Amino acid sequence: MVVAAGERWPDASLRPALEDLLGAGAIIADLESRGVGPLSPEAAAARACFTQTADVAAAVAACSSGIELIRSGFADDVAIATALGASAIVPVLSGGAFSHSAEASHSKPNL
Repeated sequence: MVVAAGERWPDASLRPALEDLLGAGAIIADLESRGVGPLSPEAAAARACFTQTADVAAAVAACSSGIELIRSGFADDVAIATALGASAIVPVLSGGAFSHSAEASHSKPNL
């Protein structure tokens, strides 16, 4: 399961996050290219958002989270966060904590 989480504002309202949607779409697009499926309508929509975004880095830099981070001096972090294929580590949530996937350490995903 892939979940685009978003965040909660101080008033407890939910702000869907473009960066999370595009990240989920990138993972889903890669999984689909490896034959994983069928996709739920939500997964297909996230994939479409990712594959139809011409410049993911520019889109994330221009979204509310990207602007907030860049204005706070974290422009390099925004650039690193949008790099595709930059990590071979896949975090897995188990027992309420994240750990590295043993399978992921043996092959680099094309994300």
